[in-house]
Amino acid sequence: MNKSTIQKVSAASLLVALGIIYGDIGTSPLYVMKAIIGQREISKLLVYGGISCIFWTLTFQTTFKYIFLTLSADNHGEGGVFSLYALVKRFGKGKLVIPTILGATTLLADGIITPPISVASAVEGLGDVVPGIPILPIVILILSGLFFFQRFGTQKVGFFFGPAMVVWFSMLFVLGFVQILDHPAILTALNPMYAYQLLVEYPNGFWLLGAVFLCTTGAEALYSDLGHCGKKNIRITWIFVKIALVVNYLGQASWLMNQGKPFLEGRNPFYTIMPQWFLFSGVIIATFAAIIASQALISGSYTLINEAMSLNFWPRVAMRNPTNLKGQIYIPSVNTILWAGCILMILYFKNSSNMEAAYGFSITIAMLMTTVLLNYYLIYIKKMNRILIAIIITVFGIIEIAFFVANIVKIKERWMFLFFELFIFMTMYTWFFARKINNKFLKFTNLGEHTQQLQELSNDISIPKYSTHLIYLSKADRNYEVEEKILKSIFSKKPKRADVYWFFHINRTNDPFTLNYEVIELLDDKVIKIVLNIGFRIQPKVELYFKKIVQNLVQNKELNLHIRPDGSTKYNAEPDFKFIILEKFLSVENEFTVKDAFLLNSYYMLKNWSLSDIKAFGLDKSDAEIEEVAFVYQPIIKLELERK
Repeated sequence: MNKSTIQKVSAASLLVALGIIYGDIGTSPLYVMKAIIGQREISKLLVYGGISCIFWTLTFQTTFKYIFLTLSADNHGEGGVFSLYALVKRFGKGKLVIPTILGATTLLADGIITPPISVASAVEGLGDVVPGIPILPIVILILSGLFFFQRFGTQKVGFFFGPAMVVWFSMLFVLGFVQILDHPAILTALNPMYAYQLLVEYPNGFWLLGAVFLCTTGAEALYSDLGHCGKKNIRITWIFVKIALVVNYLGQASWLMNQGKPFLEGRNPFYTIMPQWFLFSGVIIATFAAIIASQALISGSYTLINEAMSLNFWPRVAMRNPTNLKGQIYIPSVNTILWAGCILMILYFKNSSNMEAAYGFSITIAMLMTTVLLNYYLIYIKKMNRILIAIIITVFGIIEIAFFVANIVKIKERWMFLFFELFIFMTMYTWFFARKINNKFLKFTNLGEHTQQLQELSNDISIPKYSTHLIYLSKADRNYEVEEKILKSIFSKKPKRADVYWFFHINRTNDPFTLNYEVIELLDDKVIKIVLNIGFRIQPKVELYFKKIVQNLVQNKELNLHIRPDGSTKYNAEPDFKFIILEKFLSVENEFTVKDAFLLNSYYMLKNWSLSDIKAFGLDKSDAEIEEVAFVYQPIIKLELERK
C-alpha cells in the first residue's frame, strides 16, 4: 500500500488502521479497571470516579491531543517524535534535542513492558477456564515465538490483523453493552464531577491516576504509526474504537456495582463480565489481540531506531527488509534486546498485576516531551493564536504533570529499568553531541581550486594508477566543496591516480521516502560530484546507486563516459572502481577535559561496536578501502621535554 493510497479512506484502509494502530490502547481494558480497583473496597465513588477519569483522559489526551491535534503534525505523512523533531528543529536552536532524546528513550524503554503485560493479562484468563494451568511458560512461549518470527516479516499474517481487531472491538462493545443494561445508571459516571470527587475526596485518590493513565498509554504509539494508515483513516476508526472501549469500561463498572461482595478478591472484571460458555473463546480472542498489540509495538521500535539512525541519534546497526513491502524492516539487534527485556520482565514480575504497578511511568515523560515539541509546531508552523496555544499547552501540561507525579511512585517498582533507560538516553546523547563535535572540525575547501591538480595527477603516468574510478563519500553539502581530508588522502604520501574522481554526497531529506540524484561536473570527464537526496526512512545502498548512475550517464551519452575506457578488460567485463572510506580515530596528541574525554571515548567505542561504514552505506568489501585519519580535538599545548 503506497503513500497516496493510505491517505485515502476506503473499507480496506479503515481495516488496516484497526489492525495496526490500536493494538496497545485497544487492549487496555484487559488491565485498567483491575489496576484501579485492586484490593480496594468497591464503592460508588471509586467505581464511578474511575470510569469518569478514564473517559475524560481518553477525551483530553487521546482524542483531543493526539487524534485531533498531534496527528496534524505529520511530516509528509509520517508521525512520531523524530518526525515531529524534523519538522520543528530549525525553530528550536538546539533546545529541542534533549526533549526529543527523552521522548524517544522513554517510548522505546516502555516497549519492553507492553508485550508482557498485554499477553500476560490475556493468558491469565485461562486460569478461570483451566484452574492451575501454568501461565508463565505459556506467556514466555508466545512472546518468544512472536520475536522469532519477526525475521520473516509480517506480510503473510498482516491481512489477518484488521479483521481480528474488528472482532476484538466488537466483543468489547457487546460484553460492555450487556452489562450496562443491568445497571444503566452507570452512564452517569461520565459526569466529570465524579472524577473530581475521586481525586479530591477518596483517600489517596490522586495516586489512582497512575492506574487511570494506563488507558491512554497507547496514544503515543498511535502517533508513531501515523505513516502506516494516514490521519483520516485513524480519525474515522477512532470513533468506533473509543465507543467500544468506553462501553466496555462502563460494562466492567456496571458489573462491579452489582456485586454484593466488598472486595474483588483479585479477579479481573474484564473476564468476569463474560458468560461462562464464552470464557475460553474470549481468552483466545484477547490473546490474539495482545499478540497484534505486541507486533505493532515491535514494528514501531524498528521504525524508531531506523529514524534515529537517519537523524544521527543512534549508531548504525544492521537492518533487513524481510518482505517487499516498503517500510517493513527488521533490526536483529533491537529484536534481541526487546526479546531479552520482555522475558526478563515476565520472569521478574511473574504476573500482570505486578507489572501494572511499573507500567506507564515512562510514557508520561514521552507525552510531556511531545507536548514540548508540539508547542513549537503550533507556534511556528501552524501559526495559531499565541493565547490559544498557551491555553492548550497549559491544559496538556497540567494533565501530564499530574499523571507524571502520580506515576513517580512507580519508580521503586521499575528501578531496574532506569539502567536500561539510562543506557538508551546516553547512547543517543553521546552519538548526537559527539558527532556535532566531530563535524565542527570538518574543514571544507573549494574543489574547483584543485581540479587542475587533479587533472595533472590523473595524466601523470609516472604514478601507478590506483583505480579507473575513485569514489569518496563526502559530507560537503555545497556542490563545489569537499573535505580537506579527502584531498589530503588523494595527494599526500602515495598519490592516488585515477581516470575519474567522484565525490558522492548523501543528503538526508525531511521527506521520508525521497530518492533522486543530481550530477555536477566540475571538470570534463574528470571530476564529478553526485548529490543523492534520500529520505530519512530509506537505508542507502550507495554502490548500487553509483553503478546505476554511471549506467544512466553512459546510456544517455553524457559526460563522454560512453567513449572512454572504464577499466574493464577482455578478462573482466566489470568496470574498475574503488570507494575510499575515511575513518577517524582519537589521536594521542589530545588532552581532554573529563566531560569531553567521556563523550568522545564513548562515541568511538560505540562506533567500533556499530555497523561499519562499508555495510551502512551498502558497499562491498572488495570495492572499498578503509583509510584511518587521526582526530585532534584538544591538542597538548604545553609539552615539557628537556634534552640532556
